[in-house]
Amino acid sequence: MTSFLDRAKEVAQRGLDVGKEKVEEVQAHRTGGDLLRRLGAAYYAEQRGSGSHEAVTGALEAVETHIRQHGDAFLRGTTPTG
Repeated sequence: MTSFLDRAKEVAQRGLDVGKEKVEEVQAHRTGGDLLRRLGAAYYAEQRGSGSHEAVTGALEAVETHIRQHGDAFLRGTTPTG
């Protein structure tokens, strides 16, 4: 009986780990999208004369940092689950 419970616990833990990983992927995807929107807004403001080049550079650096940490799936428009 103990081995059955141990196996059930392992399976449940694997399921929780996979679920946590998927949640983290979705959060990273959303964050990437938010960073792209900020970059676009900073660029638009710069082109219209109400923003600075430094804001565009900072937003671009934030996108690049995110890509190094989480990959670039959000740039390709692919969903984090597949």
